[in-house]
Amino acid sequence: MGTGTWWCAAAAWAELLAAAVLLRGTGRGGGTGSAGAVPGPEALALLRGGRRAAVTVALVALHQRGAVAAGRKHTVRANGGPGRIRNPVQLAVHRSLRNALPPRALALRPEARRAVDGLRAELGRAGLLRPPGPRRAARLLSAAAPLTLAAGLLADAAAGDGPGLVPALALGVPVAVAAVALLRLPTTTGAARRLLAELRERHPLPAHRSEVTDGRLVQLYVALYGDPALALFLPRFSRDGGLLDER
Repeated sequence: MGTGTWWCAAAAWAELLAAAVLLRGTGRGGGTGSAGAVPGPEALALLRGGRRAAVTVALVALHQRGAVAAGRKHTVRANGGPGRIRNPVQLAVHRSLRNALPPRALALRPEARRAVDGLRAELGRAGLLRPPGPRRAARLLSAAAPLTLAAGLLADAAAGDGPGLVPALALGVPVAVAAVALLRLPTTTGAARRLLAELRERHPLPAHRSEVTDGRLVQLYVALYGDPALALFLPRFSRDGGLLDER
């Protein structure tokens, strides 16, 4: 086995180590902690299901105020002014409804995207989401590691000094497995996943919607459970407005 393979193998593991350090660093932070404030429903939905889930909770809150209604063909439309709303995601979602839109398209409107990105940044600072910059760098390093090792193997093979199949697999498989594991690491941190699990334990989904009369609690259930909570508490609006199957 040539020295090129060994140098490239060392470089590949160095890339993986750097990626792991980046992801570990962005995953630190205690989140809200036991004494901290729990994030709002839109933030919890973002942690659970991403951008579309956060917009869905905003639509639920706006619908509770009478500010939006189901439109035609599984769309949502504005139903008057937003009232005295200060929530930036809800305001952005309402302003994006100049025309009736399906929720999936609404989540991609520039104003709604900016508001959700601002919420994402807040969650990153709280240690609940990995910031996009270090995460992208870590993904690039993880993807580059197998290519780095492959370059060394090919160079040595072209020089007639390549390893056999078994040694090549012994070097390549662990690098590939580690790279895939890092690439598949979720954007949420351990603190975020623990928070969601604790909230679901404290707020199991009721069997009947009559058990919940507080609109804010309805938003919390939609944030934590998604479609099952939508179908339970807002079946007509969710069905006619295209909110179900939020992914």
